[in-house]
Amino acid sequence: MVDPSLKIGIEVFLEKEIYQKYSKAKVCLFTHQPAVDRNLTLSFAHFYNLFGNRLLFLLSPQHGLFSEKQANMIPSPDEREPFFGLSVYSLYGPRLAPDPELLKKIDVLFVDLVDVGCRVYTYIWSLYLVLKVCHELGKEVVILDRPNPLGEKVEGPLLEREYYSFIGLDKLPMRHGLTIGEIALLFQRRHFPDLDLQIVKMENYFSDRLFPAYGRPWIMPSPNLPIFECAFVYPGMVLLEGTNLSEGRGTTLPFLIFGAPYIDIKVLSEALYEEFPFEEWGIKFRPLAFEPTFDKWMGVRCFGFQIHLFNYERFRPVLFALRLLQIIKDLYKDFEFPQQPYEFETVKKPIEILVGKKSLLEKFDRLSHLELERELSEGIEEYLRETAEIRLYSSPHQNG
Repeated sequence: MVDPSLKIGIEVFLEKEIYQKYSKAKVCLFTHQPAVDRNLTLSFAHFYNLFGNRLLFLLSPQHGLFSEKQANMIPSPDEREPFFGLSVYSLYGPRLAPDPELLKKIDVLFVDLVDVGCRVYTYIWSLYLVLKVCHELGKEVVILDRPNPLGEKVEGPLLEREYYSFIGLDKLPMRHGLTIGEIALLFQRRHFPDLDLQIVKMENYFSDRLFPAYGRPWIMPSPNLPIFECAFVYPGMVLLEGTNLSEGRGTTLPFLIFGAPYIDIKVLSEALYEEFPFEEWGIKFRPLAFEPTFDKWMGVRCFGFQIHLFNYERFRPVLFALRLLQIIKDLYKDFEFPQQPYEFETVKKPIEILVGKKSLLEKFDRLSHLELERELSEGIEEYLRETAEIRLYSSPHQNG
């Protein structure tokens, strides 16, 4: 049952006829297939019906307009979408930032993107580069806001400048706690003060709620986040992409499943239940064997576990993943942080730009549980003070 009280940005835009303000404008829309309304109508279909031939083209993020492309430098091409024949310009592969000559043709750039609340998810960095070009050209940007499926909770580490890459172009924590509209406001405040930026706010959205609270169907924002639980653990389990462990790509439950051929599940099971007691973490581990159909260890039998979530409030995905890697690194000599190209970075290791904090990386082997927590919390209070000034939504208890 869809929560009838929540109205996301595209629904407010339509119901309040905000589009009338742009009745003579030439526009484009930066979007993809998970951007739908409560009836599962694609946002770009609404835009075509509203603007007709004044909708000049679409922009698409990583994975493509229909989110079918796999990750890590697998490009999506420029194309025409199949319903209306609109030109689609990809911002992942042919280019990462939009061509200024292309944006000179429009008056207003609209954005309707489904983010997952994690710093390394590239959609917010495509947005960053779009805002940068629009700022330089003096173009208006309108964000149709959507929920952060992970709510308002924040978990570090804060990204440091020397680790900037396409999975982090600004100082954000791993779990950033903001909606896509709030992220845009933060970028405007920090970098683009003269940007003409409008946010179509949601109605009856509360920042502390997780996605399941709204009763809306989960639509994959990318191929390897098929269910909400995969997205919930993602801010931590994505760190496994910087290791030779399988993070479950090539299975039906990426990021909930992890393992490798060298794992002894009996030994690791004992270590996991000692380190992550159910009463504290709200999770259980189910031992399994799996063979990824693609990506790391493709076609090779891996031993590992599936994470089963019983209490979202107790689970801290980033702290969990870092402790998990410490345990596995200590137990298995075959564990590695490989050097390989990752999201257009060829010099630094993937784990370095994923973690993004020098002291944590340098002392990783020696950090205790409490020291890890301190590393993750450093700078977070300042971040919370800064973002309090651009937050658009509150929690129910803040409303009394």
